[in-house]
Formats: sequence, C-alpha cells, structure tokens
Amino acid sequence: MNEIVSAPPTLDPAKFIDPDITAKGEKRARVYWTGLQTLWLNSGSQCNIECANCYIKSSPTADHFVYLRAAEVTPYLDEIDALGYGKVEIGITGGEPYLNPDMNKITTMALERGHTVLMLTNAMKPMMRPRVQAGLLEINEKYGDKLTMRVSLDHFTAEGHDRERGQGSFEIALKGMAWLTAHGFSLNIAGRSMFSEDEATARAGYGALIAAHGWNIDAMNPATLLLFPEMDEKVDVPEITKDCWDILSISPDSMMCANSRMVVKRKGEDVPCVLACTLLWDDTQFETGKTLKDSLKPIKLNHPHCAKFCVLGGASCSA
Repeated sequence: MNEIVSAPPTLDPAKFIDPDITAKGEKRARVYWTGLQTLWLNSGSQCNIECANCYIKSSPTADHFVYLRAAEVTPYLDEIDALGYGKVEIGITGGEPYLNPDMNKITTMALERGHTVLMLTNAMKPMMRPRVQAGLLEINEKYGDKLTMRVSLDHFTAEGHDRERGQGSFEIALKGMAWLTAHGFSLNIAGRSMFSEDEATARAGYGALIAAHGWNIDAMNPATLLLFPEMDEKVDVPEITKDCWDILSISPDSMMCANSRMVVKRKGEDVPCVLACTLLWDDTQFETGKTLKDSLKPIKLNHPHCAKFCVLGGASCSA
C-alpha cells in the first residue's frame, strides 16, 4: 500500500506584503549593517546546465544577469578599501562563473589585494577548459591558501545529483573534483537537503563519497560540507517579527544581510547594482543601490526566503 504524503501548506497571500508590518499586525524584523565580511560577485546568470530547482534560475540561455567584467569589479574593491573594511571574503557565484571570460582575472584582482576568494562552481566542462585550467593553476600556485573552490554536489549519489542537474552530470563533476584535488586546490562541497534522509545520514553518505575519492573535506564540518535547505516561495513559512530574535534566541547580527552584499549587472543596465542577498535577486525591494556605501541601509525581512533559509534554516552562503 502506497503511503499518502500530504502536500505542505501553501503560503498565506496576506503574508510578506507590507515591508514594515506582518499579516498579524506585528512589527517586522529588520537586520542592521554590522560591517562587511563577504562581498558576493555574480558572474552572470548563464550556466552550462539547467537545474530543476536553481535558486537563481540560471541556464544556458539565462541572461537576466550579464557577465560582470573585471573593470566593473574594480570600483567595488576600491570601495572596500575606502570604507576601511580591510581584508574580506570575496564570494563568486553565478550561473557558472567559469563561463565568464574575465573570471580568472577577477579572482586574481581580489587575491592581489589580500582578500580571500570563495568560488562556487559545478566543476564541469567550463572549468575544465585548457585556458581556464592554466589560469587556475597559476592562481593556485601563487595564492592557493587564499582560494577555496566550493563544488555543487546536490547529493552523494549519482541518482540524486543527476535528478537535479541532468543525466551524467555527477560523473562530470567528479572528474572536475579529481582535477582540483590532484592539483592541491582547497575544496568544499555544497549539497542540498532536498532528499528524505536526515542530516546525519546525509553527512555519512557524503563522508563515504569523500573517503572513496580522497578529497580533503570534513563531511561533519558545516563549513566544508554545506547542506542548503530547499527554497519554495509558495510553501507557508512564518513571518519574522521584531520579537522573534529573543523568542528564537537568534541574533540579527548572524544574518547574511548584516555583513554581506552581492554585486550583479542586470541585462540592459549600464552599471552594476548591489543586492542585499544572494537569494533575493528578482525582488526589487532588496536592491540597495549602485555602490556599497549606498547599500548599507537596514534590511526588512519581507520575503519567505528570509524566514526559511536564514532565520529558521540557519543557513549562510559564506564560508
């Protein structure tokens, strides 16, 4: 007899409407800026594959974000210096960053200034092109301890991973990880909690995969194996009020938007802009300005992702 699984409740349409007040009339939570720890650069929305549940709707034809070029990154690196933030983490995401022809140059620019770089990649064919590999080897030789490659492996089995990313993608990603391992790159893994097993089972499964391939990754460490919650704006989640911080014993200073921003260049725009969050790319209320200085206003948690991913999920895209 087949088990009947109830669908999760759908989001109340009265929620996440007013940026200041919840559907119950309570004061919505805000997050105040505490200082820059991570500046995210979105390389562009184009990707070599199209995942079933991509957070940012990347694909081979996606062009809502165009390539962020090296010359456009320079002013933001200058701003980090001007604002006195010192050395920070530069996170690079996409799309697939290694489709961007300036990616190795952008990485080098950040590392030359003393920042660390966290590179999010699927480790597939764009990263394995000879020109990209040659540049990566040069970067790793000079700055290896400052560069971390975070590879997306949605599950520890080919069946699970390929369900999200397409048939054969797991084996291709493993070849990319083998190349990175052979050349001494610092690695970690981004997985997804889209499957039925609990976290302990998932970490054990990844641990077995890691051991089988000799990767220098600690599956028990949430900083080196990240398991991201699934994001579905249609599923009901509670709104976060000002009082929730004390009720949940969570500090607003621990939220990503307290210490990180993301630079993107939208199609048709002359210059990049700054977003409050890596996830809230298509909601204009989270576009905070054109410069870092302009972007440091408080962020009102007026989106389901704020509740599910950050506050209740405890997740962070940063290292």
